[in-house]
Amino acid sequence: MQGSNSSSVSEFILLGFSAFPHQLLPVLYLLFLMMYLFTLLGNLLIMATIWRQRSLHMPMYLFLCALSISEILYTFAVIPRMLADLLATQRSIALVACVGQMFFAFTFGFTHSFLLTIMGYDRYLAICHPLRYSVLMSPRGCGCLVAWSWVGGLVMGLVVTTAIFNLTFCGPNKVHHFACHVPPLLELACGDNVPAVAMGVGLVCITALLGCFIFLLLSYIFIVVTILRIPSAEGRQKAFSTCASHLTVVVVHYGFASVIYLKPNGATSAEGDTLMATTYTILTPFLSPIIFSLRNKELKMAMKRTFLSELCGDKV
Repeated sequence: MQGSNSSSVSEFILLGFSAFPHQLLPVLYLLFLMMYLFTLLGNLLIMATIWRQRSLHMPMYLFLCALSISEILYTFAVIPRMLADLLATQRSIALVACVGQMFFAFTFGFTHSFLLTIMGYDRYLAICHPLRYSVLMSPRGCGCLVAWSWVGGLVMGLVVTTAIFNLTFCGPNKVHHFACHVPPLLELACGDNVPAVAMGVGLVCITALLGCFIFLLLSYIFIVVTILRIPSAEGRQKAFSTCASHLTVVVVHYGFASVIYLKPNGATSAEGDTLMATTYTILTPFLSPIIFSLRNKELKMAMKRTFLSELCGDKV
């Protein structure tokens, strides 16, 4: 990239956990490692269950499988490096590695948001337009929605990463974060175009995320209105149960994101900022497979048939 070629900085120092007591870092390492491994295991179990159970070969679970893939890739782009830095004495990251981390984090992060959005659209069609659902959510249509989600994430990753690393970094090179994150990198950039780039990147990201959120909000408004019109209490409960897990994940996803990105500048300490950022990076992916496994009865029963019966030697 042109900006990186003219920069005097060849590496960055990640200071995300440098303010924490040294004796606390191994504890955080073990905690985050266990959560990361559980996230991988949970998503792999979901993918394996959907793959092996033909009863789950439907659009809702196709989207869930794609969501698990994007979650695995997003955490892989950030967490292993963060875990290594927790126990390292030298927390430097090469400029090229920083570019790669930002690109993959934004690509898979936005893909995750786009997939959550089309999952909301899927639930809207299933509840509000059940007679047209099989036509509107054909296998080809579902494949196109998933593909466009990945393309959208790729475009967002390219746009943000290109804009940031076309800037010039003259030094210092100390990033007050545990990853190559946009705001702390913008603080290190030099040149007259930094404010314009910061505003442009912020506008692009906010527009994309706000668009997803508004689309989800409108979808669930229509869903709730339709559910309330169902005459029987059993019918209302059954309809709501089909989207309860997705709605819970959406609330968790956007709830943690809003706490991090909408807080006033300087409202917390460096340690507080780091811990808040880890909630979105580690805790949100950790909770996602738990929510889908526990709140979705069909998926939970399929997991029991697929794995628990085999462990017990029973054929279900």
